[in-house]
Amino acid sequence: MYTVATILPVAGEGDGGFHAPSIAEFFPGAIFFEGTAFEFNRIMLVRVVAAITLCLLFWLAARRLSVVPGRGQGVAEMALSFVRVNIAQEILGDRAHKYVPMLTTIFFAVLAFNLTGVIPMLNIAGTSLIGIPILLALWVFVMYIGAGIKAHHGVGGFLKTNLFPPGVPWFLYILITPIEILQVFLFRPATLAIRLTANMIAGHLLLVLCFGATHFFFFEATGALKAIGFLSLAAGFAFTLFEMLVAALQAYIFALLAAVYIDLSTSKEH
Repeated sequence: MYTVATILPVAGEGDGGFHAPSIAEFFPGAIFFEGTAFEFNRIMLVRVVAAITLCLLFWLAARRLSVVPGRGQGVAEMALSFVRVNIAQEILGDRAHKYVPMLTTIFFAVLAFNLTGVIPMLNIAGTSLIGIPILLALWVFVMYIGAGIKAHHGVGGFLKTNLFPPGVPWFLYILITPIEILQVFLFRPATLAIRLTANMIAGHLLLVLCFGATHFFFFEATGALKAIGFLSLAAGFAFTLFEMLVAALQAYIFALLAAVYIDLSTSKEH
């Protein structure tokens, strides 16, 4: 009788056996310029494809703008309106117009890079390595620090409002201020990048595990084990749909938190 305990050792036997996904999935070999500062690998290629495709789609939608929008223009306007209304205006109110371009760029960039993880022939999210998430998080960091300094008429006013919340007994600042320093200058940008990357890494490993197991059970396993391939295949398709939901949700969360952080840094009180 086969159990999970017996399947896994058998699956790993031999050169043709099942090999579970590992962190090596995210460090593919160089396509060209190997060993240089300009090394270009498959994940970079995926990012380039995603960026070009995103720009091309919006260019096609906007090249023939009309008062009565066609199908492509209508879809693009709905997508842009979603970010403007449901993220920027919802969080920032009358200050939203200043940050709509930034939040729109972040939302669609993260969405495009995330979705490459479920697109055939690409099969890995451009955000599954932390470089892109760090760049986007640093952009948010610079913007909310700059917005806070401007709103509070200088660095001193920004630091006083954010690090020394009003209405708190002075002796509690010994505990509160160090926490606020970490939160404002470290935790906010770090959690933006780490949350996005971790979700994309987990999703990719899960999909590779499901479809890798499907290949093993269908083509290499024997006897009754082949039937398990139908279960792993069904799980693979189910998790693909789930990963598409996660891709959109993470893009929304990243843009939403960017707006929230800007709102917090410009608010008079917390």
